[in-house]
Amino acid sequence: MKFFNKKRVLILLLFFILIFSAIFINISRGMQYYQTVGSTTGIVTASKLNVRSGPATSYGIVTQISKNEYVRVFAQIGTWYVIQTNNDYVGMVSKQYVRLVYSQGTNQNNSSNNQNTTTTSLTENELEVFNLINQKRKAAGISSLKIDDEVQNVARIKARDMVENNYFSHNSPIYGTPFNMLNSFKISYKTAGENIAGNSSNAKAVEAWMNSEGHRANILNSSYNYTGIGVVNSNKYGKIYVQMFIGK
Repeated sequence: MKFFNKKRVLILLLFFILIFSAIFINISRGMQYYQTVGSTTGIVTASKLNVRSGPATSYGIVTQISKNEYVRVFAQIGTWYVIQTNNDYVGMVSKQYVRLVYSQGTNQNNSSNNQNTTTTSLTENELEVFNLINQKRKAAGISSLKIDDEVQNVARIKARDMVENNYFSHNSPIYGTPFNMLNSFKISYKTAGENIAGNSSNAKAVEAWMNSEGHRANILNSSYNYTGIGVVNSNKYGKIYVQMFIGK
């Protein structure tokens, strides 16, 4: 009887070892298909899209998102994206129904609080606007703004949103006010503002802001210490400019 019990325990032990071995093997194989993507934001192209708990239609549905809704894209596993919705659901969606909306560039060195004071991820147009803005602040005796990667992300999305949805306003038909948009992307701030412009020239866009009392006040506001700048080509204006400011 004791021999039988020992044998039974041994069989159960071997059974659990096989199960855990199979799990680790599957995880190891799955990791071979895991890859980062060159963007952190995507827009849904399907009218309705199921967010699932795993990379296949056999997995359960976590939530559902709609066309033109923005999501954060963390990684790709096979033909599926790991995403986070605006309502903070995390799951996976088929990549064929999500379009990445901008390239993140070569800058991957975010700090633990998502602040980045370098400019290597800016496009040529964005960098020129950034430098022009800081020249205006320096001339006024105000400290230079620094790029915050998360705010940069939102500014680019807002600029592209204005072009793709053909509007010129601080209020987005998808995100609402700039403050609503910053909040939806979980960006912390004490004070915030936004400048927008349509122009064919970076320098002229900045000068137009400086010639406007409200826009100039944002640029020369010493309460702001971080910024994000989006510049997107526009058939109507030449370029659409969005500069978001935050103070922390």
